[in-house]
Order: sequence, then structure tokens, then C-alpha cells
Amino acid sequence: MRVLLLSKALVSGQYQTKLTTLAAQKNLELIVVVPPAWQDERGRIVLEKRHTQGYELIVAPIRFNGHFHLHYYPTIKQILTRAQPDIFHIDEEPYNYATFHAARASRQINARVKIIFFCWQNILRQYPFPFAQMEQYMYRTADAAITGSGESKNILQRKGFSKPVRVIPQFGVPDAFAPRPTARAQNDFLIGYAGRLVPEKGVDVLLRAVANLRGEWQLQIVGSGPEKNSLAELAEALGIRARVTFTPWVSSGEMPNFFNSLDVLVVPSLTRANWKEQFGRVLMEAMACGIPVIGSASGEIPNVIGDAGIIVPENDADAITRALETLRANPALRQQFAQQGRARVLQNFSERRIAEDTYALYQTLMQTSAPIAKH
Repeated sequence: MRVLLLSKALVSGQYQTKLTTLAAQKNLELIVVVPPAWQDERGRIVLEKRHTQGYELIVAPIRFNGHFHLHYYPTIKQILTRAQPDIFHIDEEPYNYATFHAARASRQINARVKIIFFCWQNILRQYPFPFAQMEQYMYRTADAAITGSGESKNILQRKGFSKPVRVIPQFGVPDAFAPRPTARAQNDFLIGYAGRLVPEKGVDVLLRAVANLRGEWQLQIVGSGPEKNSLAELAEALGIRARVTFTPWVSSGEMPNFFNSLDVLVVPSLTRANWKEQFGRVLMEAMACGIPVIGSASGEIPNVIGDAGIIVPENDADAITRALETLRANPALRQQFAQQGRARVLQNFSERRIAEDTYALYQTLMQTSAPIAKH
């Protein structure tokens, strides 16, 4: 079976371990298309070629780089013509132009190629022209979909997608995210946050929570975004600026060291009318490193944490304070969550598990002989 996988997310080196694991599956020839770079709130992320064994990597030009809904790959038709895949896995939302453009090119070349798209959408919403039309085209054209959560699957089906849907998080946790010994001062309780600095991430709630903590503590915030200056000003106003460190995005390869330096990671996301937490990937990564986690009840966070951490109500600084105080005062509980969290990741969210579940969907599609409807 020959699979062509199109994904801008794979410019990140840590995500490429999924590809090496997937490519090792039996009777699978994998060809992967990525852009030379992707632009988002972290800045320009240049392609990291870290894990490229076992599959063919094609670096293709991209148009409208940084525009989530409008970007596309102008040479995808030529790539499809050369690759002649059995399965075309488009790792993009169904309402994006890149997905529509690539799927249409595939159908023009070979109407029998099995097409898969990916979806994180976890809020029922209707898109304006032409995105709604592109979304409906994908619902008619694709043979299957992968969603990152059960909520996303339900939304997809409510919007009319009737083909097979598999719930598989986009990327698992690579083996590099594991417990490591670290050297640091032991008298400070080290709290961490990693993510975008935007209102819906609730970092201001975390700052108010730690301001009420007694004793010695430090907060390390890794990320960037438009709220950075206002968050620094809030820390100053709360009288805790000297205890709070703001660090820009670090490379994916450095994140295991960051998580391992912590006593606890907090993800205080806030649901909005047009957004709620789709997954909370940093929770998985911290749990894999044996770090206890605290997360709000937004979106998929409770399903990621399960019984391996503490879940607090949204926008409740006092609840976060109490959770932090509980963990600081109880090393045995921290150790229990560390063990349960790592076990939960290895069972449900490892890179191998994600690759095996994806491969199983490929096999199912290859065994499906029903003719594809013409469009």
C-alpha cells in the first residue's frame, strides 16, 4: 500500500517520529509532503529534518504561508501524478483551501484513490462562503476522517459526514518525552505553563492563583503571543514579577528538559463562544515525563488527564491555588500522579499507538471495495 501524507505540522522535528513508526508497518510505502517552513504565532518554523528514515520526504512550495484557511500547495497535482498513491492522507481541516485543493487534484488524477482528512473542530459552527462549500465537498469526496477527540467526531457527524471516522490524536508523544534527572534548587516549588499567550489560555488566572501561594515558588511561562506584555504587567501589579519567568518558544527538542525541570504543569484554558481546548498536547508531554498536571475543565482536557492529575473549574484561581498547595504539601500524591500520568500516556497517547491506529484505518480502507461516487 502506498500512502501520500500531506501535513504542514510535520515541519516540527518531534512530530516526525510518528512517520518513522508508521513507515515501519508491514507493506506500507510512505511518502510525506511538507512545506519548507510554516508561519504561526511562534514565528517562522523552518523544517527540522530530524527523523526522516524509512519514508520519502518531499519539500513542496506553499502559498499564503501562515494563513490557516487559505494556504495551499501549488505543485500537489504534479506530486500526486508521480506518487500514484493508494491512499491520500490530507492532515488538514475539511474547510481549509489546502484540503479542498489537494483532494480535487487527487480526484482529477485518479478517482479511486482513498482520501482521508483530519479534524479538530469541537464546536458546532457554520462557515461562510466559500469555506462551507469546500467543507461539504470534502464530506462528499473523502472516504474517511480522523478526528482528534470524541467531541470532534460528534461535531463531524452532526454536520453531515457519514463515512467512517476514527478518533486518533494527530500526533502521539515521542519517546524523548520521558523522566530525566535534573539539577536545580530544591527549595523552590517550580510551576510551569507552555502554550500561546492569548486570553482563552487563561494565563492571567494562573498568575492570580500563584499570587496567593505561600512559601517559596517559581513560575516558568514558555510561549509567546499578544498577551505577553499585559501578563507581565499583571505579574508586576500582583507583586510576583520577580518569581515569574517569561521564555519565548523553545525548540521541540528542548521541551522534554523543560517539563522535567518542573514540579507541576498547569493548563488553565477558558472556553469561549468560538473556542474550547481541543486537546492540550502539553499535558500529554508533561505526563509522559512523569510530571503531575493541573488542568481546567475546558474541552478535551478532562479526557486527556483522566485520573492522572487534578481537574479544576474554569476561571477559578482559588481552585488552582488549592490544587497547587495540595501537590506541594504531598510528595506521595505527586509521585502517584507521575506514575499514573506516564502509564496513561504510554497506553493511550504514545507515538506507536497513534501510528498503529492510523495504519489500521489505512488497512480498512484498502479492504473496502465499494466504488467511489462521482462528483
